Amino acid sequence: MLDNLNAHDDGGAERADRTSERAHRAPESRPLADREVPLHRRTTPAAVHAWLDGELPESAVRRGEHARDVEFWSRITRAAEARREVRTPAHVQAAIMAALPQSAPQVISPWYRREFVVSPLAALGAAVGLVALATMVTAAILRLR
Repeated sequence: MLDNLNAHDDGGAERADRTSERAHRAPESRPLADREVPLHRRTTPAAVHAWLDGELPESAVRRGEHARDVEFWSRITRAAEARREVRTPAHVQAAIMAALPQSAPQVISPWYRREFVVSPLAALGAAVGLVALATMVTAAILRLR
């Protein structure tokens, strides 16, 4: 069963009307979710990679066209450091610890008493392997005679 997760979809009959209506609307009047976002493939310059790896000082990379990349990665670093400093409140940590089981879960039955399931493909492969093994053993016995 497929669930329709689109909250704005009312059914097939009205879908065709809305599709033609969307095509005639101006791009600015369409909802943000319906707008296309152009994705520009942009690579990070080698000098910025060297700076990120610690091979170059920031002052050597901050010049010219690389300044934007340096600022972007500096903001990411500051945001990551701020996130590392965030601590879980004591009541949340206590709730998590209280929800954990006090002992390790036990296996109900030992491994040799559990159900053994073989897929049809595995059974076929095993049968073919046994037939091939029996053929090789038979051929070896006949050669020895």
